[in-house]
Amino acid sequence: MRWLVTGAGGMLGRDVVEELAGRGEDVVGLDRTALDITRSEELDRAFTEHRPDLVVNCAAYTAVDDAESDEERALLINGEGPRLVARACAVHGARLVHVSTDYVFAGDARSTPYPEDHPPAPRTAYGRTKLAGERAVLAELPGASAVVRTAWLYGVHGGNFVRTMIDLEARRDTLDVVDDQRGQPTWSADVATRVADLGARLGRDEGAHGVFHATSSGEATWCELAREVFRLLDADPGRVHPTTSGAFPRPAPRPAYSVLGHDRWSEIGLRPLRDWRTALQEAMPHIRKAIAS
Repeated sequence: MRWLVTGAGGMLGRDVVEELAGRGEDVVGLDRTALDITRSEELDRAFTEHRPDLVVNCAAYTAVDDAESDEERALLINGEGPRLVARACAVHGARLVHVSTDYVFAGDARSTPYPEDHPPAPRTAYGRTKLAGERAVLAELPGASAVVRTAWLYGVHGGNFVRTMIDLEARRDTLDVVDDQRGQPTWSADVATRVADLGARLGRDEGAHGVFHATSSGEATWCELAREVFRLLDADPGRVHPTTSGAFPRPAPRPAYSVLGHDRWSEIGLRPLRDWRTALQEAMPHIRKAIAS
């Protein structure tokens, strides 16, 4: 198959391109300077030139707080953009894997992970715009598209929480980190692997359509994640002090509980992603090397 990855300059997009290239796939990655997914003429040109069989849409407006005062632009990129990508796929006979987020849920559950079919109820502009994109993709390309929700991503490329904790461990004696938000720290390279697996099954028409959750197994708070980063750095985890979300007020409220269920993977013969601690332990040397280079 020929693959086209949009948003290929971002953390996940870069990992998806690297994963596919490592598998020997015919893949082209286009960042936002090479392809604006909100412009149908650019999409038509890209599809005509590269003739993809399968598209992975990683392009997104991800500034969660900025979206509260810029929802119109966020909706253009996160809602209308995916609609145009799906329409281009329909015209050119391609299938689509679209990346979404846990923010489509209210985040007010207590102890039960959100299953893939749980009713969405976004509480932020970002969540509303991402939900619009999900619905557009599934409506425009039924049976030939998959939505992959992920959350709490960290990785080698770009800024993220784990890289920030590595940096702050070297510069501060102690840190206050939020301990009342629970989620699933997820290595973007693991998500890229799963996107490649899913896309291959979607391309072969093996029932791999609809909504999937690609987050690590297990769960943690931001404070617990920070302490695990410190431990892997051979630093004292006790230097990380728990605090509440109220200590760091943001324009967009953060979900208190963002744990996602993974039941749909078994339907297509795949296991959920591995435990977050195992993934983090493997990821840390790669991230530290990237920081040092």
